[in-house]
Amino acid sequence: MPETPVTLLRAAMASDATRPFTTFYDDATGERVELSVATFDNWVNKTANLLQDDLSAEPGQRVALLLPAHWQTQVWLMACWSVGLVVVPGGAASDADLVISGPDTLDEARAGTGERVALALRPMGARFAEPPAGFLDYAAEVAGHGDRFTPYVAPGPGDPALESEGRTYTASELAELGAEAAKSWELGPGDRLLSALPFTREEGLRAGLLAPLAAGVPVVLCRNLDASALERRISTERVTRTIADTNG
Repeated sequence: MPETPVTLLRAAMASDATRPFTTFYDDATGERVELSVATFDNWVNKTANLLQDDLSAEPGQRVALLLPAHWQTQVWLMACWSVGLVVVPGGAASDADLVISGPDTLDEARAGTGERVALALRPMGARFAEPPAGFLDYAAEVAGHGDRFTPYVAPGPGDPALESEGRTYTASELAELGAEAAKSWELGPGDRLLSALPFTREEGLRAGLLAPLAAGVPVVLCRNLDASALERRISTERVTRTIADTNG
């Protein structure tokens, strides 16, 4: 069977669940979060159970993902693919079956007529102080869901998984994108990739999730990158490859 992002995460769990998976920085707030493969997988499973059980999400449904470069965006991408959903990063809420919004895109998300979920994007996944009207508060709901996930209908490698820049990708094509990027960037054992690009850009999706999955290397994900701190960040995190637009 062809690889998919979900099977690559399963392989990472089997290989070394304790190794770092993602390290997240927000230079606007000073936040730093590090998640191991096991911790990341736990968040993915809980989120997939939320999607399947509470939101009645079904394979093939479209998800408008209105989130910035963030570790919770990585979680939502993997959870959606675990269920078999089609993710549209930055997509129109009015065209989606489900809308996932950060705190800065709530007005845009309200155009969605289906289920709407809001993320506060506070440190360590904390909930809103006051949940926005018309939205499910992700942080308030996800913790109660199971640590293991079994889809009612297992998604296949040939199923659509992403719409980006005018093209629809299957799950196996996403894994291939990651493998191609990992080869192009010469990622291998001992490497660590830094990305400061949003997931609305295909290069950001490759650098922020797909290539690290394919190569089995950790990723340092940066939001609101302070360009003056980049060299220090590279040294501190032992980064060997940087994908960043320091001009904004």
